[in-house]
Amino acid sequence: MTLHVIKPGLASTFQDLGRSGFQHLGVPANGAMDSDAHSLANLLVGNEMAEATLEVLLQGPTLCFQVGTVIALAGADLDAQLDGQPLPPLRAVRVRPGAVLAFGKRRCGARAYLAVHGGYRLPRTLGSLSTNGRAGYGGHAGRPLQAGDVISIRSCFANPPRVDATGWQEQANDAPIRLMAGREWHLFSDAARHHLLGSAYRIGNDSERMGYRLSGQALALLSPVNLLSEAVTFGSVQVPPNGQPIILMADRQTTGGYPRIAQVISVDLPRLAQKLPGDTVYFSLVDIDQAQHLSQARDARLARLALHSLQGSQRP
Repeated sequence: MTLHVIKPGLASTFQDLGRSGFQHLGVPANGAMDSDAHSLANLLVGNEMAEATLEVLLQGPTLCFQVGTVIALAGADLDAQLDGQPLPPLRAVRVRPGAVLAFGKRRCGARAYLAVHGGYRLPRTLGSLSTNGRAGYGGHAGRPLQAGDVISIRSCFANPPRVDATGWQEQANDAPIRLMAGREWHLFSDAARHHLLGSAYRIGNDSERMGYRLSGQALALLSPVNLLSEAVTFGSVQVPPNGQPIILMADRQTTGGYPRIAQVISVDLPRLAQKLPGDTVYFSLVDIDQAQHLSQARDARLARLALHSLQGSQRP
């Protein structure tokens, strides 16, 4: 009951919803960059949202299923094909033993998530299946997939649950990324705040899972400050001395000493995770009440889909 890696793709790693409870020890949370797509892929095959998925970046792998199971993709459309037939995102299908999943040319987005019914059989490290590639632990051997890898999976002969996730994303891909004012918002000049909310920023070529480096109008402080390192989180917008903001992402460090001008709200992190180096982003400001309302609405939608997934997986 295995999955054989014929071609590894650009950077295919196993991720779940993150490694919690260890950040006070300096252990990064890791986890899926696009948690919505990760959760949707799992729900489509009848899994719990916390089950690990395979995060596929841009150039996908070629995989041979050596057992029958149910699979689904969510997130980016990377022209997936199952035995030569198109497999679009947000569609669960049964695969036969010997079936081959391959990816072609990217159509939209950056990251796709592959879920298999019952999940991947991987060892847990500090309570999580997420890969920390920098430290070399978690996932499969603490690294991206390599040709020849063999991954244990669970077989399944049931029909996919009836989960309709179409129309999930309400915000357009080019809509502004919404921010809340950060802890050090007041330390920045009026001009800096205006630039952040009124100018375009380009995602730099050196951006990756640890952070997105942006280039655009420099953000100046009212006066130089020395800050103690404090906790940071997914979406913290830090500003180093050169004034070019950095948005911390899934593989972020646990603390930082640069001033935090803003925080990307949780519901927009998945859209940001689907951006590529070279893409242009714009920002708008919301308050904490708006951010919480949007988060609660997103969680309620996922809960409804999870209920449908559970009911569908239990039907005769």
